[in-house]
Amino acid sequence: MLRSLAYALLDHEGENPSPRDAEPDRPGRRNLELIKGIPANWQTGQPDAEATKTLLKTLREGSGNYTSDRVFELLNRGVAAQSLWDAIFEGAAEWLMRKPGIVTLHAVTTTNALPYSFQHTTNDETRRFLLRQNAAFIPLFRARAGVDKGVRIDEFEPLAPTAADNDAAAEIFAAVGRDKLLAARKARAWLTASGEAKPFIAAAQRLIYLKGTDSHDYKFSSAVLEDYFSLSPKLRDRFRAASVFWLKGSDAPDSTLVARTGAAL
Repeated sequence: MLRSLAYALLDHEGENPSPRDAEPDRPGRRNLELIKGIPANWQTGQPDAEATKTLLKTLREGSGNYTSDRVFELLNRGVAAQSLWDAIFEGAAEWLMRKPGIVTLHAVTTTNALPYSFQHTTNDETRRFLLRQNAAFIPLFRARAGVDKGVRIDEFEPLAPTAADNDAAAEIFAAVGRDKLLAARKARAWLTASGEAKPFIAAAQRLIYLKGTDSHDYKFSSAVLEDYFSLSPKLRDRFRAASVFWLKGSDAPDSTLVARTGAAL
């Protein structure tokens, strides 16, 4: 966190960033004003799978302001915040599937940080702001990364691995380096059939420990593996399956630290 904060403070283009009119700052200033229109009983909304689909479609097509306005509209219709967070998580994961890279990775990790803050603050105004702000940021990440049309997280078909039980995890992570979509399809089928995410999480973590070489490897895996439990149950498996687009495959080389540790032992 300190590294990211220091980097952000230095990335100010030679002037005080607080008064500038930068595109990433605009949704926040606007949202601070508009959250006042959200009804006081907004946290008693009802789950709505169709609202999740509606917001996900908006995230694919709309601007930051348009998507945060859609959040406002859905909350005022009595939709539960969880249904909106589901769409935001899926939108971030879909950008990563379409164009794996540092910008789409940050869409996922940002969508770990803001919901975490949402869950842990007791300030109602802050909760409203964080929800709208995350919805606004997802299209900004989409535009910054140049994400175009491609695979959709709610449409890619599962494909059962040929191996069974824990051997299926080995098959999935062996495919990551060759064909990430194939690995995701197998992961989705395996997770749904087993009804248990722990073997997948254990295999993914082990490969990160052995083959991770960069702070982003560690923070991505930490975020995406715990966020499995932040989504509604019906959406968890496809979100988890999408994570293979940045997780390490078994054919990736071990990190130099692993070699040094092995030599020392």
